[in-house]
Amino acid sequence: MKKSLLLMVLFSVLYANGIAQDANVQKKDPVGKWKFEAPAAKEGYTAGTMIISLAENKYSAGVIFSNFEYKFPGEKVKFVNDSLSFVVSIPGQMINYKLKIEDPAKMSGKAFFPEGPVSLLLTRIPN
Repeated sequence: MKKSLLLMVLFSVLYANGIAQDANVQKKDPVGKWKFEAPAAKEGYTAGTMIISLAENKYSAGVIFSNFEYKFPGEKVKFVNDSLSFVVSIPGQMINYKLKIEDPAKMSGKAFFPEGPVSLLLTRIPN
């Protein structure tokens, strides 16, 4: 009797642990539209939208600055654990982005402009 009770408790703990891990994986999903703010960036690059997609197990990214209607595509997009990185080529410069998911609706990080790094704050745009 004690053995079967012990086995039930053990399986219950393992099952609950598996559900908790699935919830954590779900939290760390960068896919979607994100509003970003970079108050310290130079004029024209202080706000906009980032679009992160996943197709065929490959992430893609794009940046639309508020004063442009063009989506600048991201290159070398990598997502590992809770960190996203990519490069955007804007005429005359390359901008490296390094972002970290803080919670399901918030990311933060830096954009590395030729003039130096700029802090970013991203908020998920609901579907």
